[in-house]
Amino acid sequence: MRSNLKVHLALAFVSLLFGANYTVAKIVMPEHISAVGMIAFRVPVATLLFFIFHKLTGTSKTPAKSDLLRFFFSALFGVAINQIFFFKGISLTSPMLGSVIITSTPIFVLVVSYFLLKEKITWVKFVGIGLGACGAVLLITSQGTDFSDSTFTGNLFILLNAISYSIYLVLVKPLMQKYNALTVIKWIFLFGSFMVIPFGYSGLMAADWGNFDLGVWMSITYIIIGSTFLAYLLNLWSLKTVSPALVGYYIYLQPLFATLIAVVFREDEITLASILYSVMIFGGVFLVSYRKTTAKTN
Repeated sequence: MRSNLKVHLALAFVSLLFGANYTVAKIVMPEHISAVGMIAFRVPVATLLFFIFHKLTGTSKTPAKSDLLRFFFSALFGVAINQIFFFKGISLTSPMLGSVIITSTPIFVLVVSYFLLKEKITWVKFVGIGLGACGAVLLITSQGTDFSDSTFTGNLFILLNAISYSIYLVLVKPLMQKYNALTVIKWIFLFGSFMVIPFGYSGLMAADWGNFDLGVWMSITYIIIGSTFLAYLLNLWSLKTVSPALVGYYIYLQPLFATLIAVVFREDEITLASILYSVMIFGGVFLVSYRKTTAKTN
């Protein structure tokens, strides 16, 4: 099998892992464990796996003192805030809505880059930001704007998760240029562990771990091994061959997989309005990602 085909299959598999995570996470949360409790368990265990794997496969490198502050803020936005809002949001909203809202990430990356890196925004990208933002707002408020309504709150949390992850992508870029990717991820997860444990400790203690059935334990294992450890490793492996942009574009497969899995296993329903708002988001992302010149694809 050609190496490029293997990479594309790996990236598609990563999208499947993330897409399934929207439905799998709802098996665990909030009935069996709170969102913050799940994060306080997931992040430290995943951190341990990253450290073990890196020790077995490569040379471990300790971050320079001058980079510790950037590692801290990367962990704050990329692990702590990002993960808390994602799991809290997905425990309240539907997998389909959550997976579509998260694809607005490239739009927020462009906006954050404008403010932090002073990157230029063309009129085409400006239209894309407006179109995508309108689609996201309409999708989030499609079932009302009552803060007491769990779906609206969940949609809002997923949006905040996307914004937080966008800030992380901008902050982590210099670290990815200076360190090995696995080194960056394992240290960011380590910093993140110290941030999420205090918030999730009560959730960990409140969960009735002894009464979890096989399905719950399998779901927790999937969240840690599948959608965290394995997904991150496959993305890193893919970056050796293809560009980060191509890896990022595969995020658009997540709503497809999340929707199919949710419809089959949860019997969720697809509405015409949600399809229209989703098209607005995808259209906005397309305009934001638009390039006049055609780059060579891998």
